[in-house]
Amino acid sequence: MADRRHREGSDPTGEHDRPGVFRRKGAGGGDGADAFEKLYRGRESEQRVVGETRRMPAAGDVPPLRPERPQRRTHHAGREYDGTGRTRRRRQRTARKARNVTVVTLVVLLAAVLVLPTWFYLWSNARLQRVDALQDYEGRPERQDGDVYMIVGSDSRDGLDDDQIRELSTGRAEGRRTDTIMLLYIPDTDDAEPTIISVPRDSYVQLAIPGYAPNKINTAFADAVCGTDEEGEEVCGGPAPLVRTFEQASGVRVDHYVEIGMGGFVGLVDAVGGVELCPEEPMEDPKAGLDIEAGCQTMDGGTALGYVRTRATARADLDRIARQREFFSALVQEASAPGTLFNPFKSVPLVLEGTDMFVVDEGDRLRHLATMLLAMRGGTQTTAIPVGATPTLPDVGSVVQWDEALSQEMFTAMQEGEPIPDSAFQD
Repeated sequence: MADRRHREGSDPTGEHDRPGVFRRKGAGGGDGADAFEKLYRGRESEQRVVGETRRMPAAGDVPPLRPERPQRRTHHAGREYDGTGRTRRRRQRTARKARNVTVVTLVVLLAAVLVLPTWFYLWSNARLQRVDALQDYEGRPERQDGDVYMIVGSDSRDGLDDDQIRELSTGRAEGRRTDTIMLLYIPDTDDAEPTIISVPRDSYVQLAIPGYAPNKINTAFADAVCGTDEEGEEVCGGPAPLVRTFEQASGVRVDHYVEIGMGGFVGLVDAVGGVELCPEEPMEDPKAGLDIEAGCQTMDGGTALGYVRTRATARADLDRIARQREFFSALVQEASAPGTLFNPFKSVPLVLEGTDMFVVDEGDRLRHLATMLLAMRGGTQTTAIPVGATPTLPDVGSVVQWDEALSQEMFTAMQEGEPIPDSAFQD
């Protein structure tokens, strides 16, 4: 059989001349080598002669093997591939678990930061006892700038057991009367300090109880004092008649009402670990269960109660209201101190005790008590409604008559939301 390499049309080298097969003709029609062949593939005629036996190169002529390159790793040097995907899936499951744990942790922290305080506030707010103290009536003073809190300390024994009654020397009494009447006035100016104003409970004013002539202001709070209005309904003493009596006598509108009994008083003081008070002289009063030395000292709830109740001093009730203002300022400073607010062993009992024993108006909320507390945290001034005389009247007894000019100066400033002028201050 004829050698196919020497068929017609081929040269002895075996390179075909047919156009477009292995090479093209040169531009001049000659046998020029294809440029592509020259660059990328050696010509067969340059490697060996047709028919020549191919020999293996000598050992020394063999080019050295190219060194193996290390396996290239992607993303990071610790990742390995086993070809099954198990490692990748295990890594993804681990990442998902870590992500889920992170999300759950954030949700729990968010609940602790937002939900729990909100729940505690709503729960504490619901514990407050409420009474309809701020009632509208014909001729009631208009709303003024600033805020006025009426703070009433009653002699109610609610919450005290027999042992506490004996220990505190409170005695037994039915109903309730006022031991303390104070106003917290917050002016409508940024640079003015709040003012605690004592209202002498023997203040001689016209009562807001039908059928009663002028009498001591604390009579308006006594639930045993009752009258009948024009519509035939019975009206007895209590928070609403007390507020109305003061508003009509002063022309100042009361915005918030806060009341606390003896049991709550003692509980609040003990919850903050006692308050520091500074009597100027030794005091002893068996009726109030009081026996203390002169000088600054920390008083517990029972001792502080006796301190603010006793009348065994030269000016009796006037000295007592001064001590009540002293005590109230000290209690507020202690209750709003960082060591109390940020100490759960003090702040939680304080909230529980306060919300269980405070009586507020139906429109008041826990935030109003917090506002009252914080308003006095930066410092307060203390005074009393200016007293003009202390006569003894038939069928009434010893009373306190307000100084007409100075008290009106005080009330006018409160009606306008302005600071109380120094000329109206009285010890």
